[in-house]
Amino acid sequence: MAYEPWQPGMILTASRLASISPTWKAWTPTWTTSSGNALPSFGDASIDCSYAESAGTVFWRMEIIFGASTNFGGGGGGDNFLFSLPVPAAGLNSCIGFFELNASVNVRVVGRGRCITTGAVSIEISSGQVDGAPVAVGGIADASSPWAWAAGHSIRGSGQYQRG
Repeated sequence: MAYEPWQPGMILTASRLASISPTWKAWTPTWTTSSGNALPSFGDASIDCSYAESAGTVFWRMEIIFGASTNFGGGGGGDNFLFSLPVPAAGLNSCIGFFELNASVNVRVVGRGRCITTGAVSIEISSGQVDGAPVAVGGIADASSPWAWAAGHSIRGSGQYQRG
């Protein structure tokens, strides 16, 4: 539903109220890579993602806990993970939210959500580990960055962006 700013004399209707009242909806992102080769798959991962829209703004949250049958793609350090957005963005944004990438209680890093296209977000690694240890491999999250992913590891994030 398109958002239209309130104007003098407008009447409150259910559809107008719905356009400014966010309702959270489930969403399962498509998981791809920047090259489109060696594609990952969720397998038995636990996926809990949702989004809401209000006045042209999309709010999103993501929690993915990888399972035993998750395939991380194996594309290596140059084949970055991409997750589809629930609704296309208005443009390429350098920051639409933040992620926590977890390998264990003490092995986790923070990442910045960056729109690589208007339909997908990548996770740019933006910190060292919480215990102060440096991240061996930086850049954008992929099959080997910031570590070799495994069952039980997770990605959690939230943010917002302008709808396209």
